[in-house]
Amino acid sequence: MLQGLTSGLRAFCTKSSVVHRTAGLHIRNKTQNQSIQSLLRSPLETDTPVTVQGWVKSLRQHKDIIFLNINDGSCMSSIQVVAKYGSCPGAASYGSCVRVDGVLTKSSRTEQPVEVKAESVYVYGPCDKVKYPFKTKKRHPPDYLRQFLHLRPRTNMFSSLLRIRSNAKKAICDVLQEMEYCSIDTPILTSNDCEGAGELFQVEPTESSTQERTHGSSEEDSRAGRKEHFFNVPTFLTVSGQLHLEVMISALSKVYTFGPTFRAENSRSRHHLSEFYMLEAEVAFLHNTDQLAEIIESLLKNVTKKLLDSSEEDISWYLQNVAPENHGQVIDNIVNKPFVRMTYSDAVEILTQRNDQFDFKVEWGCDLQKEHERYLVVHCGNVPVVVTDYPAAIKPFYMRANDDGRTVAAMDVLGADVGEICGGSLREERLPILEERLDKMGIKTNYEWYLDLRRFGSSPHGGFGLGFERYLQLLLGIANIKDAIPFPRSTHSCRL
Repeated sequence: MLQGLTSGLRAFCTKSSVVHRTAGLHIRNKTQNQSIQSLLRSPLETDTPVTVQGWVKSLRQHKDIIFLNINDGSCMSSIQVVAKYGSCPGAASYGSCVRVDGVLTKSSRTEQPVEVKAESVYVYGPCDKVKYPFKTKKRHPPDYLRQFLHLRPRTNMFSSLLRIRSNAKKAICDVLQEMEYCSIDTPILTSNDCEGAGELFQVEPTESSTQERTHGSSEEDSRAGRKEHFFNVPTFLTVSGQLHLEVMISALSKVYTFGPTFRAENSRSRHHLSEFYMLEAEVAFLHNTDQLAEIIESLLKNVTKKLLDSSEEDISWYLQNVAPENHGQVIDNIVNKPFVRMTYSDAVEILTQRNDQFDFKVEWGCDLQKEHERYLVVHCGNVPVVVTDYPAAIKPFYMRANDDGRTVAAMDVLGADVGEICGGSLREERLPILEERLDKMGIKTNYEWYLDLRRFGSSPHGGFGLGFERYLQLLLGIANIKDAIPFPRSTHSCRL
C-alpha cells in the first residue's frame, strides 16, 4: 500500500512539474523578470524582453535620453537602463522604486555586459530627493548612517554588509554540517546565568498581565505583597546557550546553536552590544585545549574561504572603501597562516614588558583588556592568537581545573584590531570538583540538573562561542560593532 502511494505521488509530482515548467517557459518567452545579479552574471540573449524592478541609484539626462542605474539588492552592481525622455515619468528620481519593462541589449559600458533599453518606466514609490537623508555620489560616514537605521540598508555600505552577513551565516552552518555537527535550537528564555557575571535582562509580563494572574494567587501571597513570577522562577534572556548544548552532547556528541544572546552591559562603546549573535558549539570526547583550538582554527579558515568565494564582490568593495589600508593581509593571515598559540602566563610576560604603553597595567591574575589583546596580535604579526590556561579566579564555574591548581583549561582567540572573537574551554566533567565549586558559590541547588549530567554517563568535553559581529568586524575591518548588525541595541538605545 505504501509503495503504491509513493508511486502515485511521484507520478503526480512529475506531471505537475511538467505543467509548471511548460507554464514557466511560456511566461519566460514573453518577458524575463530576473534579479539584476542573474542578468549581469548570466546574461540572457540580447533582444530578450525583460522586466527590472528596484531602486534608482543614480539618474542623469543627456539630451532626450535618460540613463538610470537600478539596483534591487541582489548584488552590489546596478544595471543601466536607457530610456527616452517621454517614457520616464518625472517621479523617477534618485531613491525612487521603479519597474522597467524593456529589452536587454549589449552594453556600451565596459564594466557590465548588458543594459536595458526601456519601453516604459513605472514608479512604484516616489522619493523626495531633497528630504531624503542620503545624497547620490556621496559616501556618508557610519556614524551618520546610524541615525537612520530604517534607511541605511539602502546604502552600498550596509546592503553589502547584509549580503555578507547572510552568506557568512550560511557558510558557518554549511561547514559545521560538513563536520557532522547537529543544529540545536536552544531557548532564549532561561533561568540560568551561564557566565555568572549578573549582566542579565529579567523577563516578566506587563503590569496588566500581572494583574490578571494575581486573581488566581492566594490571599496570603497578596497580603504579603509577594510577586508571582510568570514561570514560577526568575527568568532571563539568555547570555549563552552553552549549558543547554551540554545537555545535548550526551546523546549527539557534536552540536551547535546559532542565535541571539543578550548582555546587560552598561556600555555604549564601539565594542559592545546588548543584543548580538553568537555561534556556540559543544563537542564530546575532548581531552585538551589543543584539540579545541584545532576545531576553532579549522572552522574559521574554512568559513572565511567559503565567504571569499560567495561574497567576493561585496568583500572587495569593503576592502576598497571601508577597511583600513592593507586589511586584505588580515584576511590572508586567517586563511593561510597557522594561528599563534601561547599560554596566559606567556602573554602576561610579553605584556608586562610594555606596561608603560597601557592604560591598564598587566600583572598575573588580571583579566586582559582590549588594548592588551590587540597588542598581542600585533606582536605576533597580525596573525590570530590563541591564548590558553587562564587564572581560575577570572573564569566561570564550569571550566575544567588544570593540575596546577590555579588555572583552568580555557582559551580565547584574538583577532587583529578586534581583540577576542571567540572564547572556549574544556568543561569540568568531574562531579566532586564541580559539586565543591558550586557549594562554595552557594548555587548548587540551582544546578542539580547540571550535576545530573555528570552523574549519569559524563564524558570529557568542551566547547566555544564565536561572536558573529566580531567575526564580521575582523573580516571587513569594521571599526564599530554597531555597524555589523542590522539593528544595534545598547544601553539607552533601542530604536525601531
